[in-house]
Amino acid sequence: MATPANQRSAPAKSAAYKILVVDDDPDIVELLEFNLKKEGYFTASAGDGRQALAAAQEFNPDIILLDVMMPHLDGIATCRLLREQPKFKDTYILFLTARAEEFSEVAAFEAGADDFLAKPIKPRALLSRLAAIVRRDQDPHAAVEAIDINGLRIDRTAFAVYQEGRKITLPKKEFELLAFLAAAPHKVFSRDELLQNIWGNDVFVLARTVDVHVRKVREKVGDHHIQTIKGVGYKFNAD
Repeated sequence: MATPANQRSAPAKSAAYKILVVDDDPDIVELLEFNLKKEGYFTASAGDGRQALAAAQEFNPDIILLDVMMPHLDGIATCRLLREQPKFKDTYILFLTARAEEFSEVAAFEAGADDFLAKPIKPRALLSRLAAIVRRDQDPHAAVEAIDINGLRIDRTAFAVYQEGRKITLPKKEFELLAFLAAAPHKVFSRDELLQNIWGNDVFVLARTVDVHVRKVREKVGDHHIQTIKGVGYKFNAD
């Protein structure tokens, strides 16, 4: 169940950021909470998907670290149920997964995952990734970086997309994929290049994950913005 409030650490440089750690391995939970508290995060924990749903309601986390294989309710089902609730629509959900586990990364992204981190967890890699999220959200003076191309305005600082003045909401990875392609509209990127640049080395995902994200972006911003180059990959259509 969720860690009682009086056992959570006081905030420091990561003030007010609350992270829910969900894993059925108590040693992993202990390791993650120890490192997160050292960085000043508030933490709560849960041992399975059912507990996670209850803990999330009470704790209202900003970020959820979610194991995939758990008893009672697995991570993918838990993620899907969380995303169905408006209050968790924009909560950052990062899956913790062992490389040997047989599950569909595509299904996980379809359920609403933002990212993956492979087990065994490297605390420094995790903290670095979380710090990037915090920096982006806490820096109100960051220079606005925007791409205006082919009827779209892509504001990379605000993580917002506008089409003819109408705001289009994209999850983090879909936004990053669109912005990355739009930044180099005449270049064709292979799936492997996109995986490397958008998901990075610490994330274990399949090449088909790119196809799923491209399809979802097209559904929201239109088919013509991202062009498929058969047998090669994708490029942004600037025409």
